[in-house]
Amino acid sequence: MTSEAARTAALLSNAKEALELYHDIFVDDDGTLTFRHGDVPCAVQAMQLAEGLNVLSVQCVVAWDLPDSPEVSAAVADRGGEALFGTPAVVHTDHGIDVTLRYTFPAEGLDVNALGTLFMLVVSGASQFRADLVAGSQR
Repeated sequence: MTSEAARTAALLSNAKEALELYHDIFVDDDGTLTFRHGDVPCAVQAMQLAEGLNVLSVQCVVAWDLPDSPEVSAAVADRGGEALFGTPAVVHTDHGIDVTLRYTFPAEGLDVNALGTLFMLVVSGASQFRADLVAGSQR
């Protein structure tokens, strides 16, 4: 195993341990960690962006098949300006709008409790974002 692979494997191991404090975690064949926070499916991956910069990336599927309207797009854009932990994105599909939230951060050196707290800040924000978007799209 290369040193890069060993570092990313160690990051994923720490992430799994941190997430297991709060959620049931599944490990996909490629090592990706998946779980649900309420109605929001989430995935965590580890990667090396540059020499010495190993990161974890959390992606949450906030909502799907929302109406493809200027109001929904504006709500996502407004939330992006307010978000501390994550960047929202809109994907236009044949069924409407899908919304994701991604947060990537350097994770080496964080202990399990700190990492768990950071994950919960991200995914609880994604869950609140979902609640706001779904409620707003039903008006």
